[in-house]
Amino acid sequence: MSDSSPLPPVRLQPEAELARDALSTPLLSRAARLARWAGPDTRVDAGGGLVDEQLPDAAELLGLTGDDAAAYASEAWRIAVDTGLVVIADEEAGTVTAGEDLGLLTAGTPHDVLAVWLAALEAVIADAAVPDLDELMDAMDAVGEVDFSQLDWDPEREAAFLDGVLGNLYLLTASEDGPGDSPVPLPALAASMIVPGDMGEPTNDVLEQVSDAMMRLDDQFRLLEPIGLVAYQPVDEALMGDPDEEPAAGPVDETDVSRYGMVRLTPLGLYGLRARLLESGFQAPAVGELSDKGADALLDGSAGYGPHAARAETEQWLAHREPVAAAQELLSAARGSDPGAPLRRLRCQQALSLVGAAAEPAVREVLDDPELGGLARVWLTELGATDVPAPSEELVFWLTIDTLAAQLAAEGNSEELQALVEGLAQQHSGFFAAAWRVEHPATPDVLEAMGRLHPDKRIAKEARKAAFKARSQQGH
Repeated sequence: MSDSSPLPPVRLQPEAELARDALSTPLLSRAARLARWAGPDTRVDAGGGLVDEQLPDAAELLGLTGDDAAAYASEAWRIAVDTGLVVIADEEAGTVTAGEDLGLLTAGTPHDVLAVWLAALEAVIADAAVPDLDELMDAMDAVGEVDFSQLDWDPEREAAFLDGVLGNLYLLTASEDGPGDSPVPLPALAASMIVPGDMGEPTNDVLEQVSDAMMRLDDQFRLLEPIGLVAYQPVDEALMGDPDEEPAAGPVDETDVSRYGMVRLTPLGLYGLRARLLESGFQAPAVGELSDKGADALLDGSAGYGPHAARAETEQWLAHREPVAAAQELLSAARGSDPGAPLRRLRCQQALSLVGAAAEPAVREVLDDPELGGLARVWLTELGATDVPAPSEELVFWLTIDTLAAQLAAEGNSEELQALVEGLAQQHSGFFAAAWRVEHPATPDVLEAMGRLHPDKRIAKEARKAAFKARSQQGH
């Protein structure tokens, strides 16, 4: 993932809803309860953890039972310390006091609550990248220090791997063609980090790496679920048993992908990962961020959005404005001869369709505009107007180039664009003979793309010739 190009925009829940979710996560709610319980008699060890003698009381307070109760209570206490809900008051005496941030969970704003939750999330993600206690004990040397060479574990590599997995999960969740709210199979997520994109059939070595990564991720997602980052269905324990032994529940259905683990980002998790990405320098837009900005920011900012996100962003922008004034501002921002202008005009036309008939006066004002006249005619015709002036042949060709340039910018070499190119060449036998003369900055690039996309070699050659003429005419 590059931090130079923007990620797909995400739709976030209101902060008040997210804050309620954060307060109800098992780990933060336990940490808060322990912070309120702590007092003058609470004792901690040199590392800030609760002393062993106090873990049973802490577990009882949290309603935890079973063999892991003390471990869960200890984890919740560490989160209370790491987030500032409790403060080590006297390191030598090992006593604690309530931290200032504890009050934020009840009296702070939703943003305050989420800030505490984000601190807890960072602590949990850091813990998730560390080997479990048994592995650490096995790698302990004679003087009680961990020999990392025995672990085959590199802290930076492990942290980067988990960050990469979470980044891919964010991308899948945010992408319009991704699973959306549906869970992602753990094997697919592991493979996204291991299998090269150009590899056909994965080798046995690669498949083994994917299997190892799945097991690591299974442990990590079990740790990340209690803080509310993900909803996780763990790997079926029966799949991890001895293959020579028949499981007690009967044969394992190895074709059921859900038994290999399924993970989904929660709305709170989406918020948390976006905050981490922004902190790391990524461009991670959220729908609604442009609603208080000008039309130029809306058209340029939503240029790379998918159609659903662009529509949602535009609807929020329009909700704050009077229809005719909004239409005028959109049309003004759509002008220009820079490389981004064709896509701005396409987004403008889509925005005007959301305004509806109320935009008609503003659209009629630009019928004679050389850059917006074609757009205006198309929009009025789609509206059902019958008195739309016929466009000149020059305007038809200019609008065609402008539309193709916008589609190229929005979709790249898509199947839809290829179909459009084929249709144009078929309907207009002399298209390329006329198109190269069109005085539009994108004419050479559009004709080159048509030559690249058209399956008929003869027509593709015509397009490339026309592109060469257009480039020569523009003096390049």
